[in-house]
Amino acid sequence: MNKWLVAITVMLPTLIEIVDTSVVNVALDHIRGSLSAGIDESTWTITSYLVSNAIVIPMTGWLSRIFGRKRYLIFSITLFTLSSFLCGSAWSLQSLVFFRILQGIGGGALQPLSQSILLETFPPHQHGMAMAIFGVGIMFGPIIGPLLGGWITDNWSWHWIFYINVPIGIISILLVMFFIADPPYMKRMKMKIDYWGLAFLAIGLGCLQIVLDKGEREDWFQSGFIVTLSIISVISLILFIIVEMFAEHPIVNLKAFKSISFSTGNIVMFFGFFNLFASIVLLPIYLQTLMGYTATLAGLVLGPGGVATMVTLIITGRLINKVNPKGILAVGIIVCAYATYLMSQFNLYADFYTVSWPRIVLGIGMGFFFIPLTTLTMSGIKKEDMGNATAIYNLLRNLGGSFGVAFVTTILSRRAQFHQFHLVEYLTPFDRIYQIASHQGAQILQYRGFEGSLSEYGGLAMIYRQLMRQASMMSFNDAFYLTSIIMVCILPLVLLMKKGGGGVPSKMN
Repeated sequence: MNKWLVAITVMLPTLIEIVDTSVVNVALDHIRGSLSAGIDESTWTITSYLVSNAIVIPMTGWLSRIFGRKRYLIFSITLFTLSSFLCGSAWSLQSLVFFRILQGIGGGALQPLSQSILLETFPPHQHGMAMAIFGVGIMFGPIIGPLLGGWITDNWSWHWIFYINVPIGIISILLVMFFIADPPYMKRMKMKIDYWGLAFLAIGLGCLQIVLDKGEREDWFQSGFIVTLSIISVISLILFIIVEMFAEHPIVNLKAFKSISFSTGNIVMFFGFFNLFASIVLLPIYLQTLMGYTATLAGLVLGPGGVATMVTLIITGRLINKVNPKGILAVGIIVCAYATYLMSQFNLYADFYTVSWPRIVLGIGMGFFFIPLTTLTMSGIKKEDMGNATAIYNLLRNLGGSFGVAFVTTILSRRAQFHQFHLVEYLTPFDRIYQIASHQGAQILQYRGFEGSLSEYGGLAMIYRQLMRQASMMSFNDAFYLTSIIMVCILPLVLLMKKGGGGVPSKMN
């Protein structure tokens, strides 16, 4: 079978699934208005998809062995396509949330399945190119999603962000039927179902994803709801690990972590996407709330970074067999950390070039980061164990992004309060600069027709508004700086990784 046809076949549905993780964000106000829902209620359309998606991802290898990989891939694309149509036809918020759960169940398997199929289809010396193809999808999807969602919502309606998946899904099903074949070790197998593992995994990851998505809005552990879900998640995941260690046919085979390279690679991937998602979430918020950018202009800042990633992925795919992957990975980590550090230097007077250049640098860094990391992580995994390994790998990647977003949004809120408290100390009538500023503000308002005390209080309000902007700007600086430090801290882990596995276990089934 032509490897390029296989690559197109598996990446087409994977790309639309990744786009769907972010495409709803920009249409949320339209959905809320159309379905007469509140702000907090409407966010469940995002949370429900992320929860079901997170639960299915680690089960992918196990489900592929039970149903047969090709059969399961067709089922996943079919469910994703059908539920996309139902999402677009939703008549209430409750129905939309239910259909988004189905969509997440259908889409969750697509990323690990496509990655394992690519790694099996391409020979070992071309794994770098295979991961370049896969990387284009997972890196570019979160960027194009909001842009595509905004354009479709503004020019058509929010229903079409779901309907557009239907023809692509049908084409994908036909391509899979013609161009994907199961190797002997991925044929359907009869296995005893690990019910306890299934239950603990679903409860643990489901609660964890809700905590990460809702935590900052609910003020984290000040909320009984978040505390309860956190306790349930921790207990369930601990019990899941215990059950999987003794299960005859575990849903997630944890023996993969006996490989030092695999274990280390998953940690590095977690924090790499922690950094990426933290940055691409913070950047548009900074641009739109402090700099006055429209959604379209903010998208133009993010877009070149995605292009830089694609170009760098292609270059890295060609370099990977000529240069030590550990060296390329180290460069990628350093470049990503440097890009995030540049973002920590933003101010309220930054021009378009100043804010877009660090995003391009980050895109270059992620291009050097993803391929060598995946190559080193998966190089010692046997083909028959690849489905299980890619499921774990993609789960840690997605969780890293979720933790990153939760971390920086919390830092943004807490540090803004901190800086506001300390800056207010300088607002004293005895400070010469304060006196000048309040006088100038009052003069401006008098010029606009305000008189007496109104102009005086208005001048004070203008000063306080500027103080709030400065406090917010400083909180963005702090959040970017902390993520860059975290990225630097994973650099020593590269030394533990070895091409070939570093202590890979024998067959894990």
